[in-house]
Amino acid sequence: MNKFIVTAILLFSISLPCFSEVVKDEFADVYFKDVHVEKPAAHLNYNYESTAKIPIRLHITEDIKDENHIYEGQPVTFRVVSDVVYNGKIIIPKGTTVPARIETIIASGMNGIPASIIFGDFKFENIDVNKIDYTYERFGQDRSLWVFPLKWALTILPPTGSLTNFIKGGHARLKTNKIIEINYYPEWI
Repeated sequence: MNKFIVTAILLFSISLPCFSEVVKDEFADVYFKDVHVEKPAAHLNYNYESTAKIPIRLHITEDIKDENHIYEGQPVTFRVVSDVVYNGKIIIPKGTTVPARIETIIASGMNGIPASIIFGDFKFENIDVNKIDYTYERFGQDRSLWVFPLKWALTILPPTGSLTNFIKGGHARLKTNKIIEINYYPEWI
C-alpha cells in the first residue's frame, strides 16, 4: 500500500509542472492584463573593445550602514572629489552632486560571510549611462578566512565544528571619508 501511495505522489509531482504553466498563464491573463511593465533599457549597439578609462572619484554625502534603516531602491547622493578631465576639458567639476540608488542589500551570512551593499544607477549630467561602470559594491569584513579553518580544526569533536556556523560576517558600511571610484569609458560606443 505504501509503495502505491509513493508512486502516485511521484507521478503527480512529475505531471505538476506541465499543469502549473497553464494555471500560471491563466492567472497572469486574468489579474495582470491591464498592467504595463516597462522593460529595462538595453544597449544593443555597443563596442567595448577599448579599455581606456577615466576614474571618477566620489564620496557619499552621509554615512551608510547596513544595520541602519536602509532599503533597496533608496536614493543616495555622492559628491565628486576632484575634477574629471578628458581631452584637456573638465567634463565633471569638483563638488558636483551625483544621485544614485542602493540597488541591492545582502545581509551577512553564517560562517563569516560578509554583508554587502551594491550602489548603482549613477546619474552624471554630461556622461552617457552606457559609458560608466553601472555599480559599486561595498563589502563588510570577511570572517570566513579564519572561520573555515577553525571549523575544520574543530571537526575532531563532532558537534563543536557546527558551532562556527553561528559566526556572522561583518556589516557593510560606507562612510563619508571613504573615496570610491566609478570608471568612465569615453571610447565606448
